[in-house]
Amino acid sequence: MLNGKEDMEPLGSNNDIASRWAGLKTRIISGAALAALTLLALWLGGWLFALLVTVAAMLMIKEWDVLTEDDGRLWRFAGLAYVAVPCASLIWLRDVRFENNANAGARLVLFLMLVIWATDIGAYFAGRKIGGPKLAPRLSPSKTWAGLGGGILSAAIVGGISCSFTPYPPSLIACMDMGAVLAIVAQGGDLFESWLKRRIGAKNSGDLIPGHGGLLDRVDGLIFTTPLFAWLVYMSGAIL
Repeated sequence: MLNGKEDMEPLGSNNDIASRWAGLKTRIISGAALAALTLLALWLGGWLFALLVTVAAMLMIKEWDVLTEDDGRLWRFAGLAYVAVPCASLIWLRDVRFENNANAGARLVLFLMLVIWATDIGAYFAGRKIGGPKLAPRLSPSKTWAGLGGGILSAAIVGGISCSFTPYPPSLIACMDMGAVLAIVAQGGDLFESWLKRRIGAKNSGDLIPGHGGLLDRVDGLIFTTPLFAWLVYMSGAIL
């Protein structure tokens, strides 16, 4: 027998829809502000970009320590590598130069960031609009296969569009393929951090960014994809 107002709400009611999209405005505003700051530092490059990445690394290590405070020193050292490797890869990637393209590094980082942002946005909207079977309910109860598909599709499209300015990958199809692969890897980073948080019953890694949580919540996809993308760029043989 149904009891209470919530039990009597029909599926797909206004309340259900409102709760599904709760906090979207806050997420958009804070996400746009963070993206603007990042793009400005990326454009200026040099010590300013390195400083931004270094400050971000310090904040992420602090959040990691909170998530693993009961796990001993080994986890603390693992956190240093978890944060330092992608941050160092990002700084290296920004300074990469290709033959006849001295500003290749900024374009490569922009390609990577746009693809990961597209992954997050596509997964967010597809997951909430379509819903359906859960991707990994034991790790993250809110993520769905539809969200993964939406993230991959968005990343592939944005990757293809970004072919107009990025020096690598070298072709439209390669850019789209790279976008799809990076989207899958980014989802792995998202699930890993979800697992870290569920171990201690935390919803977010912190409260630094309104609507998003901590910095680790915002860049978990970049943490997994940046070293991979930097390695692929290095192995391409196109850098000076």
